Amino acid sequence: MAEIIEVLRDHVPAYPIVLSGSFEELPGALKPLGLEKRKVCIVTDSRVAGLCLRRVQELFEKEAEKTAVFVFPEGERQKNLDTVRDLYEFLIKEGFDRNDFLAALGGGVTGDLTGFAAATYLRGISFIQIPTTLLSQVDSSIGGKTGVDLDSYKNMVGAFYMPKLVYMNLSVLKTLSEEQFASGMGEVIKHGCIRDAAYYEWIRKNREEIRSREVPALLPLVKGSCLVKKAVVEEDPTEKGVRAILNFGHTLGHAIEKEMNFILSHGACVAAGSVAAARISCSRGLISEEELSRLEELFDFFGLPTRLRGLPVSRILDAVRHDKKMDSGVIRFILLKEMGSAFIDKTVTAKEMKQTLEYLAG
Repeated sequence: MAEIIEVLRDHVPAYPIVLSGSFEELPGALKPLGLEKRKVCIVTDSRVAGLCLRRVQELFEKEAEKTAVFVFPEGERQKNLDTVRDLYEFLIKEGFDRNDFLAALGGGVTGDLTGFAAATYLRGISFIQIPTTLLSQVDSSIGGKTGVDLDSYKNMVGAFYMPKLVYMNLSVLKTLSEEQFASGMGEVIKHGCIRDAAYYEWIRKNREEIRSREVPALLPLVKGSCLVKKAVVEEDPTEKGVRAILNFGHTLGHAIEKEMNFILSHGACVAAGSVAAARISCSRGLISEEELSRLEELFDFFGLPTRLRGLPVSRILDAVRHDKKMDSGVIRFILLKEMGSAFIDKTVTAKEMKQTLEYLAG
């Protein structure tokens, strides 16, 4: 049986997040959307297309009047306006109108790109998220953040645009590489750090079962992260305040990702950035050395970096100054009051960042 979480939004209907162990309950989840007289375009990348596109397409064909497929080459480098333009042209040629749907089948790149196209095609058409990586299931598919990269600037062009449905098949997580699964764990552990100490401790206690990737262990893992993000998003849908705590580890993490030419996964960079933010929190006396050490051990257990040799410290500091999280020239940094509780801080200095980056560089 599927588990359903509802994300509530002000002034508009809630959208469900469906957690299941297969794709077989997808038709039932689609029924309330009324696709009988609608066209659906499944957007996916070349890798995911070879894994599960056929089955998902068959299920959509049972519900929708017409199902089309748009496949683009896999990889972060495809998350740009050129790919969005190609998708626009495909939708125009296929006769898609404002009453039709897009369905994002894949990881964060696919979800972000499809969501942005949905937000902007004909001033907005409906879309569905079907995330297939741990990272996209626990993070990017929830909360309505969409966007694409502009040159080397990550997610610089985007919009807040909510899906009509998020459907998660947890069994597809078994197809992920160790690196891909670890990348998702970077965001999972982050959620425990910022909002739910009990969930963080549950992850620590059940780390072996989680790493085995059996659905009985994955369900509470993904559900716990979804509930954290749901709570934060409902409190602040467009990131005017508290939602910024979801950027724990991202201020330096995004800069590390960019300045190391995207050779590391997003989750790996978030883990490194989280260690940096936790270390600044520790140096200010907010968390203990023991708590910092335990966090580093947990990241290490899941194959996530707590040190990065050859880190280009000066370039990373310069990149932070151009980050979209800047607020009137001041860097918004997310620190920990304690494990399970984060806050927005605007007093982190360049010296503090330099010291913690030098620590990461070993």
